[in-house]
Amino acid sequence: MIKAGIVGGTGYTGVELLRLLARHSDVELTAITSRGEAGTAVAEMFPSLRGAVGLKFSDPKDAPLHECDVVFFATPNGIAMQQAASLLDSGVKVIDLAADFRIKDVALWEQWYGMSHASPALVAEAVYGLPEVNREQIRSARLVANPGCYPTATQLGFLPLVEAGCIDLDYLIADAKSGVSGAGRKAEIGMLFSEASDNFKAYGASGHRHLPEIRQGLARAAGKRTVGLTFVPHLTPMIRGIHATLYARITREEDFQALFEQRYAAEPFVDVLPPNSHPETRSVRAANTCRIALHRPQGGDTLVVLSVIDNLVKGAAGQAVQNMNIMFGVDECSGLSQVPVLP
Repeated sequence: MIKAGIVGGTGYTGVELLRLLARHSDVELTAITSRGEAGTAVAEMFPSLRGAVGLKFSDPKDAPLHECDVVFFATPNGIAMQQAASLLDSGVKVIDLAADFRIKDVALWEQWYGMSHASPALVAEAVYGLPEVNREQIRSARLVANPGCYPTATQLGFLPLVEAGCIDLDYLIADAKSGVSGAGRKAEIGMLFSEASDNFKAYGASGHRHLPEIRQGLARAAGKRTVGLTFVPHLTPMIRGIHATLYARITREEDFQALFEQRYAAEPFVDVLPPNSHPETRSVRAANTCRIALHRPQGGDTLVVLSVIDNLVKGAAGQAVQNMNIMFGVDECSGLSQVPVLP
């Protein structure tokens, strides 16, 4: 059994990890930490886990994290980089669901996240945990940087085109929308029901923290130093889900449908839909699935890719469990066979 611990278990990604790991046949939940809720039963805070998780939250200083085989950090940015080294030195594998190890250029990370990096040496070692790209590196990794939610939907949508070199890499557009759970479980005026409901807005249009992460991944796929990407996120009045509408200028004709189908034929969590489909966020709710569809409006030179994921699953906790499965050599789909929830 894989002994798993979670640091920061009171947020949405933390409870999603608990939901997935509680029914994972190869995992024993060993520790779940929270300074503010230490001593509180997990099921008391999250009644949905009653009968599935018997643990209590423990203070991080008392939690047996060093006895775990893997520790997930479901914490705000800046926490994992301070604690990962000690766990790694004890032989514990680490999966960080925050952004501490995603961007290889430490100076660029510090610019976007507004703090000094506490473990720059580990950034070089960390493997970016997008299995559809880095599966082999993940197998032997000690430290995995779990991708962000917008970067997952956007990269999976663009990757076949970027890898094939059939689009203009200087002019990519990602118009992405997220449910309010993407902002985390916190009290914030903009997330109040009366503020977010019956409303739709863009944010971070002049620059969002996920932009350098997406650019980094696409540039690597293209074998270039950089790509030209305009990324604009939006907040939608729903709880879960990301819908990314991606635009690319065609520079070489291909059978684009076949290109996507062949690229993802062996990927268990990427579903390329038939031509002229329109994937919905509710079609992936609570599942570790990315659904993709292609369109070429009026047969012109612009290809439109529609990509949907559940931001808390394939965009966070589910992908983290997928990475854990790969790291420990168990079936990649273990604990992730949930059928999407509808309605």
